[in-house]
Amino acid sequence: MTPYLGSGPYCYASSIGMVLGERAPAGHVIETLTGSPFGVQLIEGRRPFFDPLGWDPEAGVAAALGLLGVSYERTGGGTPEEALARLRAACARGPVIAGPLDMGLLTHHPGERGPDGGDHYVVVLSADDGTVVLHDPHGFPYAALPAPDFVRAWRADAVEYADTPFTMRSDFASTGPVSAGEALVRSLPRALEWLDARGEGAAPVGSLGGAGAVEALAALVRSGLAPDTRVLLEVFGVRVGARRLSDAARCLAEVGLDAPAAVAAEQARLLGAVQYPLSRGDDPGLEAALRRLAPTYPRLRDALAQALHGLPARR
Repeated sequence: MTPYLGSGPYCYASSIGMVLGERAPAGHVIETLTGSPFGVQLIEGRRPFFDPLGWDPEAGVAAALGLLGVSYERTGGGTPEEALARLRAACARGPVIAGPLDMGLLTHHPGERGPDGGDHYVVVLSADDGTVVLHDPHGFPYAALPAPDFVRAWRADAVEYADTPFTMRSDFASTGPVSAGEALVRSLPRALEWLDARGEGAAPVGSLGGAGAVEALAALVRSGLAPDTRVLLEVFGVRVGARRLSDAARCLAEVGLDAPAAVAAEQARLLGAVQYPLSRGDDPGLEAALRRLAPTYPRLRDALAQALHGLPARR
């Protein structure tokens, strides 16, 4: 397969890559280690995300850093003044991953929207009482924001999965050498669990995962897709989901799991093909594309389970 290279909403994976520097594996490996490619969820039966049932970026960041043998300090809470002081002290020791932030409140983005709950992660390089300097993976290196503006976004009041305001990770250190291949192999049992769409109780009541989520989304298209759901899919969901699957296919192939890699590559093509009918308002075409995609999730689960059964003999 030809891997995808280009822009996309990979904020937390790119932030991990930046803080790890020369120790970081390639971006497609980091994203796959988060577990994000291995499922799909329809939250409360109406909001689609092409990541596993019960998954969120906080769980993904923790998983990737752990698999890569990286320790860090995660902190949050307090007053804005306390959070800025904590950020300033941490930046004196090295770069900091701040997030989730409310992307709609980031004032260096053209067309700032106001609070909308869209989550985002950045790498903060320095902070004082007046200015926060950061690398924003959305395409803004060395962005400099007034500190009060940054704090408003960093509170993340409207971000559903944010368990505390002003969350940050700092003081990154290696706990021992871990190769990209070793980390990927270690991640696969958890990937299989995600594909089982268990959700572990983290998903809201009425949420669906796996093929059932895609079939329910297709039914929503037939009955009339809500405008906010259409926008979510069109500007974010489909493109990040297709890229995640493409990256997962690449990673699976890199560790010698050709059968599940082929299924993930097929999923990437099928999901990528959703974008055209979605953007053109072709709902019959959109529904048909989603129904073609749905059965690939149990197929990937089965292919990965079979491959993992034979994996020790290949190591």
